[in-house]
Amino acid sequence: MERKDHIDLFGGSVLVIFAMVMGLNQVVIKVVNEGMQPVFQAGLRSLFAFFVVWGWALWRGKRISVTDGTFKAGVLTGCLFSIEFIFLFLALDMTTVARNSIFWYSMPVWMAIGAHFLIEGERLNAKKILGLIISMVGLVWAFSDRGLDGESGSLLGDMMSILGSMCWAGIGLSVRVSKLKEASIEMQLLYNLAVSAIVLLPFSLLFGDWIRDLQTMHVFMLGFQVVIVVAGGFLVWFWILTIYPASDMASFGFLTPAFGVIFSWLILDEAISFTILGALVLISAGIVLINYKPKKPISNEDA
Repeated sequence: MERKDHIDLFGGSVLVIFAMVMGLNQVVIKVVNEGMQPVFQAGLRSLFAFFVVWGWALWRGKRISVTDGTFKAGVLTGCLFSIEFIFLFLALDMTTVARNSIFWYSMPVWMAIGAHFLIEGERLNAKKILGLIISMVGLVWAFSDRGLDGESGSLLGDMMSILGSMCWAGIGLSVRVSKLKEASIEMQLLYNLAVSAIVLLPFSLLFGDWIRDLQTMHVFMLGFQVVIVVAGGFLVWFWILTIYPASDMASFGFLTPAFGVIFSWLILDEAISFTILGALVLISAGIVLINYKPKKPISNEDA
């Protein structure tokens, strides 16, 4: 498809579906945690997804190479990817999906802070600072609400969600300041999946038995993560990024945590407090401000 200067009906539909899948994924991970140990689940997901993405890359004729100067950066992002998902999968074993959705998708906040120091031309301005302040208020509000019903999750689980989100931002920053930004999207993803499979599977031995109460549905849900979320979801996201403006796409970012909260209520029957909804609104508003970039007016020369 040709490059477009705005989100049309097709692009909007794809982004909404993508947000729904990512929001649902939080619920899926939590359910599969009942059948297998979280870190083991994360390692298996990376291992199987690696072969799916590798096969896709070969079929599409994408260049697969570790000798193009990207190896060190690829290993670094793979290590961050491993730590990120250790935190995420363990967090979902401890805290609710609704709370995790709030903290996990605060990634643009940490990304903006890191970019201010590491990436030229992306310093914080008044609008971004206002967005950061609003998002931080939402995070503190959600974090301080421990609840009285026992459904608010653990302090450790919430902290893991935030730390995982920071690692996610670290991956994006590492790509942008290294030679890895010149590699194909498939190669970037393959680095992450290969390194995380190598790290997570042995590391999972430290977290107890691999199998808990494994049922057939857990196996199918793991397959959903491998094919639809990791392989399909991320590849579709990066594909759509080549067609539509990143600034326009960023405005859809608040939908994923919103869907995470909705699915946690619909599927897991989690209690959704006013604090969670209020924090979601504040963080989403802050993220929109952080990512907002006014469109440049079309000059007569461009018309």
